[in-house]
Amino acid sequence: MLNNFVYYTPTKVVFGTDTEMQTGQLLKEAGATKVMIVHFGQPIPTLVNLVDRVKKNIEEQGIETIELSGVVPNPRLSKVYEGIEIAKRENVDYFLAIGGGSVIDTAKAIALGMCYEGDVWDFFIGKADPQDSFPVSCVLTIAATGSEMSSGLVITKDENLLKRDCGHPNVACRFSIMNPDITLSLPAYQTASGCADILMHTMERYICSHDSLDITDSISEGLMKTVIKHAKMLVDNPQNKKARWEVMWASSLSHNGITGCGMHEIDFPAHMLEHELGGMFDVTHGAGLTAIWGSWAREMLPILSDRLSKFATDVMGVEKKSTEKETAIAGIEALENFFKEIKMPINMTELGISPTDEQIETLASLAIHRTIANPHLKEALQKQQALNIFKNAK
Repeated sequence: MLNNFVYYTPTKVVFGTDTEMQTGQLLKEAGATKVMIVHFGQPIPTLVNLVDRVKKNIEEQGIETIELSGVVPNPRLSKVYEGIEIAKRENVDYFLAIGGGSVIDTAKAIALGMCYEGDVWDFFIGKADPQDSFPVSCVLTIAATGSEMSSGLVITKDENLLKRDCGHPNVACRFSIMNPDITLSLPAYQTASGCADILMHTMERYICSHDSLDITDSISEGLMKTVIKHAKMLVDNPQNKKARWEVMWASSLSHNGITGCGMHEIDFPAHMLEHELGGMFDVTHGAGLTAIWGSWAREMLPILSDRLSKFATDVMGVEKKSTEKETAIAGIEALENFFKEIKMPINMTELGISPTDEQIETLASLAIHRTIANPHLKEALQKQQALNIFKNAK
């Protein structure tokens, strides 16, 4: 089956060494007069210096700035509310995220909330659809989520740690500054977790679609092999500059829609499962994905053995076995070995969590909140499947 598609990427990419020093000029060209700089605000010298440099660069263009710091991983709704209140009071007309996915998503959520009279959380629970957004751009500090070129965002509600997503084309970054050299000082765990997330964005599209175009498959396979190759390099040598450049560009391409062109819509089932895990236990997103991926893939074997088999041979380099299922299983094991090689967990015990049976029941119920009817998967992820996946990932 051939699927019509619309491919739209409004983000201008400015990539390379010292590109953050173009931020002020780009904001001036965009007509910004008062910019809210959103960032972590943690005492990491390289990032503190980056924020200071970029802020000075912006102000030299005659643009006012205010800061919103204190964003945390699995970004919280309370920080979004705080940002909306300050931005409205201060007449902010542009948002600049300096950070990774959590910071960018916080800036995006604030920008959406600026155009809505109700509670911005309505967008995340399906009570309302975003209609517009204030402009957002970013200076990227980690290769991982792809939020620097995507139109989506994920926010966690403080009270119950419910982690939900939403999106709108206008919330995509107007420009993204990507200087991979900034990531040379990243800890190994964050680097590996980021690489896992990059891989998953393309891999879930690839494995869950039986009707992809050959060109899309080829792009996806090349991207996944590139991430695997250079993630291994970065484990051996975190200062490998070329590898940093490769994975940062892969991060953007993996989640800007190009690896989904011509495919039917999917519900990103592994991501939906991890969102609940990350919400309940506040784990690092990429590590949460690797902890449940093998269990998810084995549960999906009856439906997805053809695509898992293709992934095994065309991405992981597995020799074809006597049956499609055997080839698929060999591919799952090969990827798990890769995760081990880059020191990522392959189950929840290795992730450092031990959900109770009651917690697993809750996780499974929450994980199927937004499954998309998909004739090629025969049925959306069902609760029993989610239960099996979480139990077998222990």
